Amino acid sequence: MHGLQALLKKLIRTGAGRSRFVLAIVGLSVAMLLILAAVQIQSNFNDLLHSKTNQDSVANFLVLNKILNDQNLGATALSEKDIEELKKQPFVESVGLLSPSRFKASIQSNSTRFPFYTDIAFEAVPNDFIDVTSKDWKWDETMPFVPVIVPNMFLDFYNFQFSFSQNLPQLTQGVVKMIVFKINLYGPNGVVNFNGHVVGFSDRISSLLVPQEFMNWGNSRFGKNQDTKPSRVIIRTKDPGNPKLTDYLRQHNLTTDADKTRFSRYRQVVDLVVTISGITGIILLAFALLIFSLFIQLTVASCKEEIVLLITLGASPAQLRAFLMRQFFPVNIIIILVSVCILSVLQYYLHYLLLEQHIYVSAYPSAGMVFCAIGVLALIWLMNRVFIRKYISPTAGK
Repeated sequence: MHGLQALLKKLIRTGAGRSRFVLAIVGLSVAMLLILAAVQIQSNFNDLLHSKTNQDSVANFLVLNKILNDQNLGATALSEKDIEELKKQPFVESVGLLSPSRFKASIQSNSTRFPFYTDIAFEAVPNDFIDVTSKDWKWDETMPFVPVIVPNMFLDFYNFQFSFSQNLPQLTQGVVKMIVFKINLYGPNGVVNFNGHVVGFSDRISSLLVPQEFMNWGNSRFGKNQDTKPSRVIIRTKDPGNPKLTDYLRQHNLTTDADKTRFSRYRQVVDLVVTISGITGIILLAFALLIFSLFIQLTVASCKEEIVLLITLGASPAQLRAFLMRQFFPVNIIIILVSVCILSVLQYYLHYLLLEQHIYVSAYPSAGMVFCAIGVLALIWLMNRVFIRKYISPTAGK
């Protein structure tokens, strides 16, 4: 048996073309790196979008309204059909209506030490869409004050612009929450006053929010226009950078904060890079497998007479096939293992590089990449087996 294997090795080395073999190895190596890299890039991008570690409670909520132009002035309300169609979209998890105040209102200070007065408008939104948690976020006519949620941008505007121009002190969030101010609602029978109290600050919605109960009460009692159609809605989405979302908004004349959807352009670029890398890898893999097939075929053909002689003398075709598999298949295992190791090292480095920017991706290769490597290895094993069985048939010696 040992003598047969030594003879076969000598025949294979004589018949094998080193240049073809090296070319096949290089082609397969490049193909594996491209295919596995494409799978890993897509996995990393999904991590950035959907991982709980990277979830953005601000970006995942989008406030939508119609684009205002000369043709729709005064007609920007969203119909029930618009809202129902929006709810059916696969990229939308839930939809909330922003209820605007339909009454005139103002707020003013209760203190002469800190005087201010301004006309104001409120909005209300379902509690599930609010990024502030407070036990005081409720209202009925027996409540001593009206809770209000203020956008953080309002406080920034006051502290870094308005306070300087009016020679007023800067205020922290804690101080603002301690201030009780007056809310004035204007109706046909005069003015009704309430005490107001800030209970939190929002990064999600850029308007003054009051509880839905207060909004319903105020609109029914003081509202000048009883048209209840909303002009703005808020949606929750898993992927604000989904190109399908931005395409839908554009087609339906809707707009939102462009900063939150800017990743749609990056997503398209990443998808294009992944697609090109994957297609290139598949093409190279096909060429590599073709080269390996031709290499096996030429190797067997160059020593066909010797193989026929061995079979005639009693060597089993199964023995010859097993020997050729041991000669040609292990190099494929090495190529795939090296490719996985290279990408694992790069992934580990990328993990710590992004961590410095407070962006998380896994430090280890994805399960998809590993399964892809195993799948390609299984395909190569199957093709090698088919080719070798084809060229070393039981009838070769006849």
